Amino acid sequence: MDTSTDAIRPLTIDIPQANLDDLHERLRRTRAASPLPDDSRAVGVPQAHLDRLVAAWLELDWRAVEDRLDAFDHVATDIDGQTIHAVHARSPHADATPLVITHGWPGSFLEHLGLVERLTRPELHGGSIDDAFHVVIPSLPGFAFSTPLSPEADVSTTGIARMWAELMTRLGYDRFVAQGGDIGAGIAPELGRIAPERVIGVHVNGALGAFVTSEHADSLGELSDLERDRIARVDAFMQDELAYIALQSTRPALLGAMLADSPVAQLAWIVDKLQAWSWPEEAPAEDVLGLDFVLANASLYWFTASAGTAAFVGYAQPQGWGETAEISGVPTAALQLAHDIGIRAAAEQENRIVRWTDVDRGGHFAALEEPELLVDDLRAFVASLR
Repeated sequence: MDTSTDAIRPLTIDIPQANLDDLHERLRRTRAASPLPDDSRAVGVPQAHLDRLVAAWLELDWRAVEDRLDAFDHVATDIDGQTIHAVHARSPHADATPLVITHGWPGSFLEHLGLVERLTRPELHGGSIDDAFHVVIPSLPGFAFSTPLSPEADVSTTGIARMWAELMTRLGYDRFVAQGGDIGAGIAPELGRIAPERVIGVHVNGALGAFVTSEHADSLGELSDLERDRIARVDAFMQDELAYIALQSTRPALLGAMLADSPVAQLAWIVDKLQAWSWPEEAPAEDVLGLDFVLANASLYWFTASAGTAAFVGYAQPQGWGETAEISGVPTAALQLAHDIGIRAAAEQENRIVRWTDVDRGGHFAALEEPELLVDDLRAFVASLR
């Protein structure tokens, strides 16, 4: 790890007015597609739904969004030539436990900002000061302000985990807890593998490791009805929803070129999955996740032109799919909400699972959909390790 440029510098979010004007002009000049005969979620984002979101995006007060974002401490640093952005929120309680939280796609660091006060000031949210965390929320390389993507940087799962370990060192944290969902559910356990002496515990929401299909179910022993339902949903996903993975993993530059030139295309591309993965699925994603998040998140992707680099990091990098990862020995907890598909017997092949929580509500975006539940589960897990 090259630490020759290890300075942590403050970062202020201030999108140039010309970029805002350009976005608004493009949105006003949107050429809407003709709706398909079956204009439903089965074929994408229904045109009427997209039209409403575009109109709302035009009304979004981005400067007010910036003011809310700049109320947090943002930092940036260069690790192996890659700019890494993070929100760094220190608890007022000096003995708080350091925590690094990793987001996924199609989200961003915005997902976790609503957790910050709950984590840093637990006494205000039903906890005790013993539950306090110093919080670090990085943007994955190629996402948001961790751009542009450096051609020299190792942005595999292992490479990003090494970056996070170095980031925590630069921020002054020797030992820490790692949490994540989606891509973050791969990064957090990998941190435990590369730095087991530093990672106190790993907590994920969602599946750990590869999806379990019915083809592999028999090798896992007796499964519950809940687990068999999860496997059936994975089978359906592999049959009906794999197109986005195929495109992002094989043609990220093509996708990036298209979405960097059309804000509506960028919005539709990520809203399709925000809709499919939030819970309940029939509810509009903006009602479940918050309209402000949906539009601010799309704005981040648009202003940083990061659709292609996010796809590359999330899906096109060699990740050792199908290989069984080494068990780090770090205590690991998994929270499975209603939309999630984790199978404990499969997770235990690669992780030292000490806590497993199944919940009958909530979707893929735990920090937005069930923040109290996520924080309570994380607190209980870390308390058990003291």
